[in-house]
Amino acid sequence: MTTAPQLSRTQIRAFAPATVANVGSGFDVFGFALHQPGDEVFLKITPRPGVTITRITGDEGKLPVDPTKNTAGVSLLAMLDKLNADFGIEMELHKKMAIGSGLGSSAASSVAGVFGLNAMLRHPMTKDELLPFAIAGEKITSGESVHLDNIAACLYGGFILVRSRQPIDIVSIPAPRQLVCAVLHPQIEIRTELSRKMLLQHVPLQKAVTQWGNVAGTVCALFNGDFELLKRSFEDVVVTPDRAILIPRYDAVRDAALAAGAIGCSISGSGPSIFALSDSLAGAESVGQAMKRSLSDLNIQLDLYISEINREGPKILE
Repeated sequence: MTTAPQLSRTQIRAFAPATVANVGSGFDVFGFALHQPGDEVFLKITPRPGVTITRITGDEGKLPVDPTKNTAGVSLLAMLDKLNADFGIEMELHKKMAIGSGLGSSAASSVAGVFGLNAMLRHPMTKDELLPFAIAGEKITSGESVHLDNIAACLYGGFILVRSRQPIDIVSIPAPRQLVCAVLHPQIEIRTELSRKMLLQHVPLQKAVTQWGNVAGTVCALFNGDFELLKRSFEDVVVTPDRAILIPRYDAVRDAALAAGAIGCSISGSGPSIFALSDSLAGAESVGQAMKRSLSDLNIQLDLYISEINREGPKILE
């Protein structure tokens, strides 16, 4: 029988970052982590087995406190079960980004939970060992066909490639240090399941060939720091054209970003967030403001985030 794990501390606060997924032409295979926004959890060891969610802030009323229906709760339950833990967890979840924003909200909650619990163990697991627990939480929102670009980018940090889901094969891509991302989040909600229902089930051969070339070009550009190649390879000809209709004035936002000097601009995840890459912080600030101005006359609250690529992923706050 597996012995119960030993603990190095009894409470902790952890942060997990937002992520950009479906990057450019890399639908379901490219993702990267941001420094902001993100989710925080406060975990406390309790003698009562299981997980108790004591508080949720940020999206009050939208998320269940039942741990079997909450992404972070499910991830923690799976990890406690694997550990054969003789203790339980009380959790506060502080949402720092909106549900349905296209920034990996559910992934951040799941990762923050398991990363925090892991840091309390005297003999912590590797990130590879934590991944299945985080995936268990993602299944609450995504079903069995979990897309890994958010969850892997959040857990591992940096720019990742999901080479395969079965078996899982995550590859880190050494993106140039100069890359900075501007993310515009119109405060409307697009559910992932609705967005995925719009996808084509069959892709014409010529479009597929174009997409493969752009995916390969993106990888080469990132490895070589070739921003001109990255710009030429950024277009998604398969998914974005259909999804863009769900986002107010998507074409206008993209055109404003490119006119302001962006390397590339596309939908983050399932939207409605739109992201653009630049080769400097000043460039990203200029691009972000141009994106925001393109929607300024609409009666929609807009959030703008500017972030370098977060190469570390989750972290312990205290």
